[in-house]
Amino acid sequence: MAEDHQVLRDYALPQASGNTSSIVSPAVEANNFELCPTLISFVERDQFPAYPSENPNAHLRKFLAKCDTIKINGASSDAIRLRHFPFSLRDEASDWLQNEEPNSFTTWDMLSKAFLSKYFSPGKTAKLRTEITSFIQRDGKSLCEAWERYKDLPRQCTHHAVPDWLLIQTFYNGLE
Repeated sequence: MAEDHQVLRDYALPQASGNTSSIVSPAVEANNFELCPTLISFVERDQFPAYPSENPNAHLRKFLAKCDTIKINGASSDAIRLRHFPFSLRDEASDWLQNEEPNSFTTWDMLSKAFLSKYFSPGKTAKLRTEITSFIQRDGKSLCEAWERYKDLPRQCTHHAVPDWLLIQTFYNGLE
């Protein structure tokens, strides 16, 4: 049996193996599939930096709108979304994705839920739910302006869990 002799420096050399992505990209049946450089550039224009003021729901809405502009025979929407999502992140958000366990995300649903869990804290949810349920029309604002502002609140927090009837009543009660 041959012994494997390595010099000490061999143990300290960096290895490219083991750098596995947290995303498992679905197989693509298309013969000529490649990431579209134009779509990558388009996605990179609105990168999510993970600032507290940033809305992860808005980021996902914009990202999906961009990804849904492309259809490739033999490539599922999951394949397109999972391959492009890393390009939509920067700074802390990009680090978060890179530091997730290898092969953690096999579907878009899993990845988007993990992203929202990370960047939509319970505190942010509570704050937006309070804004929704305590809405008041601002001085000098028209009914139309108040309605537009109010419609945006539930969109910022799609998981607000406020029933539609209460949303309408809250808006009505908040008018001056």
